[in-house]
Amino acid sequence: MTISVRFFASLRELVGSSEASLEPTDPLTVQQVWSNTCTIAMPDNTLCAINMEYVDLSQAVKDGDEVAFFPPVTGG
Repeated sequence: MTISVRFFASLRELVGSSEASLEPTDPLTVQQVWSNTCTIAMPDNTLCAINMEYVDLSQAVKDGDEVAFFPPVTGG
C-alpha cells in the first residue's frame, strides 16, 4: 500500500517538506497519515483532501490515494 502526502503553503514550511510517501501495512485515517508523516501536532483548522476532495480527519485512506493538507483559507 502506497499513499502520497502533500503539504501546501505555510504547512510546507512548518513541516519542512512539500511531499512525503507512506507505505503502511494497515489501513489509515487522514489523521493517522498526518501523525505518521509529521513530528508536530496538526494546526487547528487544517483542511484535508483525498484525491482533491475535501474530507474530515476520520476518512479512511486507500492504496494509491493522495492526501493533501492545506492551512485554513482566509480572505475577504
